[in-house]
Amino acid sequence: MKAIAITEPGNYQTLKPLTIDKPNIVNGNQLLIKLKAAGINPIDTKIRSNPSAFPVTLPMVPGFDGSGIVEAIGGDVTNFDVNDEVYFCQCGFRGQQGCYAEYCVVDCNLAAHKPKSFDFKTAAAVPLVLITAWESLFDRTNLKPDQTVFIPAGAGGVGHVAIQLAKHIGAIVCTTVSSDKKSKYASQIGADLVID
Repeated sequence: MKAIAITEPGNYQTLKPLTIDKPNIVNGNQLLIKLKAAGINPIDTKIRSNPSAFPVTLPMVPGFDGSGIVEAIGGDVTNFDVNDEVYFCQCGFRGQQGCYAEYCVVDCNLAAHKPKSFDFKTAAAVPLVLITAWESLFDRTNLKPDQTVFIPAGAGGVGHVAIQLAKHIGAIVCTTVSSDKKSKYASQIGADLVID
């Protein structure tokens, strides 16, 4: 199958097309997904720039976030069927292939059914930033309605999702931005106080 891999440390020009073996399900809890889209996250660029700081072996197929169609399921999978549309976040290192490829094998616990209102590109852009925002607001700080929360970089990847999650539960949101355009955007998505 076709894939894009990091072949050496550096900028985007170190990403090279490769032909690699199509992955196989080796665990009863796995899904084989035909990828339709892959997200690009800061972690992908950090790994590409300095792979020796991460548990990777080059060449390495990056990409944490993806979306696609389930092509096969392991024998223990009960919450997905072949042809389901899914999105997921799976760490693209420690021996796992990332999403810059035609196919990927993913643990079913890391995948979810793609919302019908999302196209595949939108779905692939969501998982890691949503997980980060959710964990920060609810798993770590236990944010409640009517509490005030400060979210730095409100127009950024995690920030804009965190604002919307906080407003969804009824919190008061303060944020920072670095331009008038970003200030307007943060206000439009629900920030109560925007600091430039």
